[in-house]
Amino acid sequence: MSKQVKVLFVCLGNICRSPVAEGVFRQKVQDVNLQSMIEIDSAGTGAWHVGNPPDHRMSATAKRNGVDLTGQRARQFVRTDLSDYDYVLAMDASNRRDILRQDDGQGLEARVSLFREWDPDPGDYDVPDPYYGGSDGFEDVYAIVCRTTDALLRDLIARHGLS
Repeated sequence: MSKQVKVLFVCLGNICRSPVAEGVFRQKVQDVNLQSMIEIDSAGTGAWHVGNPPDHRMSATAKRNGVDLTGQRARQFVRTDLSDYDYVLAMDASNRRDILRQDDGQGLEARVSLFREWDPDPGDYDVPDPYYGGSDGFEDVYAIVCRTTDALLRDLIARHGLS
């Protein structure tokens, strides 16, 4: 077995975008029986929601689409995440800047990418934050996450020889 690949999804509060990315990706990884080879987590750059479950609107959107976010709790991104994870995937450019501020000269910036770099239809490369909007925003984020995690999983399988 090859080395376990560690993937961390990061948004602002870890209650909307990154938890749904974690949940959708976890399900896709389980569907291809690679859960022992890919470790998945999520975090937020801010501490406002630490310990809280995902936003009820995102949980409902995920549940309608067959993805369970139960058991997830928000946590804040910490400096050691940069060295602990192979892929730190920021949901937008602002989150990416906040993550990179914690690099402290470790030279780990290559591990930090925008999540939508894997999106076949990336738009502006930012996953829009649905928090202050209506239900359409949560559905849009879910659609972005689904197609992007499909491409991400295919890339990780090929890049790391996972099977």
